[in-house]
Amino acid sequence: MVDANVVGAGPNGLAAALTLAKAGLDVVLTEAADVVGGGLQTRELTGPGYLHDVCSAVHPAALASPFFQAWGLERRVDFVIPEASYAHPLDGGRAGIAWHSLDRTVEDLGPDGRAWRRFFSPLLGRIDGIVDFTGSQLLRVPDSIPAAVLYGLRTLEQGTSASWNRRFSGEAARAMITGVAAHTNHSQPSLTTSGAGILLAAHAHAGGWAMPLGGSQAIADAMAADFEAMGGRVRLNTTVTSAKDLEPSKITLLDTTPRMLARFTELPAKYARAIGRFRYGQAAAKVDFALSGPVPWSNAQVALSPTVHVGGSRQEIVAAEREVARGRVHEKPYVLAVQPSFVDPSRAPAGHHVLWTYTHVPNGSTADVTESVIQQIERFAPGFRDLIVASNTMSTSDFEAHNANYIGGDIFSGALDLLQLVKRPVISRTPWRTPVDGLYLCSAATAPGPAVHGMNGWYAADLALRDHFGMRAPYRN
Repeated sequence: MVDANVVGAGPNGLAAALTLAKAGLDVVLTEAADVVGGGLQTRELTGPGYLHDVCSAVHPAALASPFFQAWGLERRVDFVIPEASYAHPLDGGRAGIAWHSLDRTVEDLGPDGRAWRRFFSPLLGRIDGIVDFTGSQLLRVPDSIPAAVLYGLRTLEQGTSASWNRRFSGEAARAMITGVAAHTNHSQPSLTTSGAGILLAAHAHAGGWAMPLGGSQAIADAMAADFEAMGGRVRLNTTVTSAKDLEPSKITLLDTTPRMLARFTELPAKYARAIGRFRYGQAAAKVDFALSGPVPWSNAQVALSPTVHVGGSRQEIVAAEREVARGRVHEKPYVLAVQPSFVDPSRAPAGHHVLWTYTHVPNGSTADVTESVIQQIERFAPGFRDLIVASNTMSTSDFEAHNANYIGGDIFSGALDLLQLVKRPVISRTPWRTPVDGLYLCSAATAPGPAVHGMNGWYAADLALRDHFGMRAPYRN
């Protein structure tokens, strides 16, 4: 018998396994894929030498994560922090740029610059308290009530139609807020999109939007290497459907969906009904490009940011996202584009580049979004099409085949609305604990939700260590 089994080697499963191994437990980490990483994988999707992140590509939450800070992520993985965190091109060669420097951003925004500073400067002053508040389950008293109140008021302002146009008068500032909020794949305005967008935008001026050299796989590989150095064992190419597929253990942590949890073992009827009501959200479809040169953005400053929000004005993005919510694919979609080879030449052959893009589609959609993505980028980067050497498209079914947690192409492992930020996957002060003795859920379907921060796995491991071994988890920041 081993002390602990962890199923799923995504960032949360790896965080859980590391935490348990650091506490001195004998831990086995089991993964269905041929490499660790889950949403952190990097592969040659378009051709030899072109390294594409399969899912996540940019990691502001990782550097801000209390778990990763305590583990020493920046000591173990080489990151680059671009001078521009994200850019938002507009028609006519105009653009809004969120520079890492708040002062530079304010200067570029002209009449809206002072309003941008008044909005974000107080958030940056309380960023640690905001990260603490957003980085756990919401049914608790936050460590910093002033930070939580400030963040809540800002979220309310930009999350309601009655107030979100009041602070900023120019098209660029409004589009920048809308574009970063669209990361959450939900209709706007809403409190969830606003809250997530404001946090990401605050990170843009605080720690920056970091990118790991070599791709996201570098994070997963570093975590796995440290886990194995502490005596942990990794089993790859092993699909788990029930406890019978694992060595007997005192505790088991699942970096999986609630649906898989329901299949893994028999659950009490009330709990089974509760997780059966857990909903999956809108989906992503992705296109990766191998390019013979950099994306030729009309606005030269856009080219200084690896991350670009493509979709036009606030009104256009809102219309596109609402179409997806109605179950339709918009002809001019919002596109999140990342060109990591701009800051990391190792990602492509000399002189060439890779471009990572995804757009939003209804859950389970079979649409091929390749042409609509190309057209949207061409709109702001004429000549882009001529640079395409090869492309690879991932549909919603491809996403689910890559990672069983992405049901119907939902890369957030559960709909991101206000209810499901509290009910993730059940309403509880300890949502990682299941009613089955020794069994815990630690995936993005638990609090605090998705993003590469490892906190779901750390919280679940901390709870399991207290419940069964009478100790608190290491990696306390």
